[in-house]
Amino acid sequence: MGQPAQAGGESPSLGVGHVRDYLALLKPRVMSLVVFTGFVGLLLAPGSIHPVLGTIAILCIAVGAGASGAINMWYDRDIDAIMRRTQGRPIVTGRVDGEAALAFGIVLSAFSVMIMGLAVNWTAAALLALTIGFYVLVYTMWLKRSTPQNIVIGGAAGAFPPMIGWAAVTGDISLDSAVLFAIIFMWTPPHFWALSLYRCEDYARAGVPMLPVVAGKAETRRQILLYSLLLAPLAVLPWGLGTVGALYGMGAIVLGALFLLGAVRIWREGDGPKAESAAKQLFAYSILYLFLIFALMILDRAWTFGAAA
Repeated sequence: MGQPAQAGGESPSLGVGHVRDYLALLKPRVMSLVVFTGFVGLLLAPGSIHPVLGTIAILCIAVGAGASGAINMWYDRDIDAIMRRTQGRPIVTGRVDGEAALAFGIVLSAFSVMIMGLAVNWTAAALLALTIGFYVLVYTMWLKRSTPQNIVIGGAAGAFPPMIGWAAVTGDISLDSAVLFAIIFMWTPPHFWALSLYRCEDYARAGVPMLPVVAGKAETRRQILLYSLLLAPLAVLPWGLGTVGALYGMGAIVLGALFLLGAVRIWREGDGPKAESAAKQLFAYSILYLFLIFALMILDRAWTFGAAA
């Protein structure tokens, strides 16, 4: 695996800019969704948790997610230097040394798991460790470069946070938290495949076997539609289980229908002149969709408590 050249040849100073580079290693945009879904799992779980312990649990999820991102950037520094959307990352540009980034990620991983176990409970800590290990060892080091199913299987890593939040309160997992996991797991493939449709050349140049590179764009569009058809009803299931109420259920139906319309548009456009636009729009909407689905759970819980008061 090639090591990208260091920019300039001088050691970066330990100023504000350098701290910002280390923060960039944590993939803060990805972390924000992870933290949010973990918080929703904690909020929906039956029982209660002391606010201080709840805050520690969420911080541990955030730090663990960021640590995974740092190790991912260390391992992928060779292909990150090739792909346009990742060429500005701190290791690629030489703003952060690769080995320092690896050490940073390992220390944060161990810290987040140990604090979660000691302060909250060891079930949540075990799930957090599983999440970090799955993202780094299974997805980053194995699946990403070896199979077009990388996103399908590897998506589990991003789906664990609601289960971790749930376990932080209850000390166990349940069908309800497993459904929250399943929603993110089923959302991940169409989300990333929409991106890969218009970044296909980038992935091909880096040798990453994303579905459109290996199976073609037509099959990718078909798979996006298939997963969207499965995702839409799955996202309504928390209402059916009684985890949340009708406010969430109605909202999830509308949001799922819009997601499905976006997938149908991609499928119908084919390789037409608006194909790239359709893929970009579904990718952007998919991020909003996941946020709104989990935000609706919070609103539904607040509305339910307000009606009962």
